[in-house]
Amino acid sequence: MGTVTDPPFSSIAIVGLGLIGGSIALGVREQWPSSRVIGVDSEAVLAHALGSGAIDRAVDSVAALPEAALIILAAPVRQNIDLLKEIAQRKDRQGVVTDVGGTKREIVSAARALTPPTTFVGGHPLGGAERGGFAFARPDLFAGRPWIFTPDSDGSADAVERLSRFVGGLGARPSTLGAEEHDRLMAFVSHLPQLTASALMDTVGSAAHSEGLRMAGRGLVDSTRLASSPADVWRDICLTNADAIGDALDSLIERLTQLRGDLTRGETIEAVFTAATKWRSELIKERD
Repeated sequence: MGTVTDPPFSSIAIVGLGLIGGSIALGVREQWPSSRVIGVDSEAVLAHALGSGAIDRAVDSVAALPEAALIILAAPVRQNIDLLKEIAQRKDRQGVVTDVGGTKREIVSAARALTPPTTFVGGHPLGGAERGGFAFARPDLFAGRPWIFTPDSDGSADAVERLSRFVGGLGARPSTLGAEEHDRLMAFVSHLPQLTASALMDTVGSAAHSEGLRMAGRGLVDSTRLASSPADVWRDICLTNADAIGDALDSLIERLTQLRGDLTRGETIEAVFTAATKWRSELIKERD
C-alpha cells in the first residue's frame, strides 16, 4: 500500500461493489480509516460489504446518495455512462466523479456533453483477478499496478492531482493518457488478451471435452487464466471500443494465418517465437 496519511477525499461513494469497487472500498478502509465510504449495489452485496466493514453506509441507488467528495463509478462501462448522466442531474453540490471502466472514449465524450458541467476524470485501474465480485475483493489488488487517468481539459488538473494521491495511497502507479490513445493501447495489451484467452479456452474445451482437459498441462491453465472473466463486463468493453479491438484482432489473425501457412516449413514459426521471446522479456521486466 502507499504511504499517504491525509485522505485526499473525506467521503467516497462507490457505485458498484464488485471486484474493483469492493477492493477500492477495502483499500480506503485500510489506508484512511477516517474517510467515510458509501456503497451502492444490490441488497445482498451491500449486506456483505457492511458486514465486512468495507463501507459505512449502504444505499440502493445513485438518487439516494448523500453528498460525497468523490464518486467512483464501478459498474460495467455502458451502465457507468448512464449513471454519470444521472449524477449530473443531482441538485446537491457534486464532488469529483471518476470511473474504473476499461474504455474511455465514450464516457469522456458523454461527460463533455453534460449540462450542467460535472468534474469528471476518466480512470482505469489495471488490476484484476481471475474471478469477479465482492467476495474476491482485497485491499492490495492495485499494489504496484498502473492506474490511468484520461483528463479531458486543463480545468481538471486539481482533480487529477487529488485522484493521483488517492490511487497512490491504494498502492497504484498513477499516469495520464488521452482517451483515444488509452483505448487504442488497451485494445492490444488488455482487450485482445482477454478475447484470445476466452476463444482459446472455448476452442480447446469444445474439442477435448472434460476427459481431454484432465490431460492438459500447466501451459493451458496459465494461458487461459483470463477465461473466467464475466461476459457482461467484456461485452460493454467490446461495444465501446469495437474499432480498436477489431484492428487488434486483425493483427492477431494475420499472425495466426502466417503460422498456419508455415506449418510444414517452420520459418515463420521460428521468427514469431524469436520475437515473442524478446517481447515477453520486456513484458516481465521489473515485475514481481
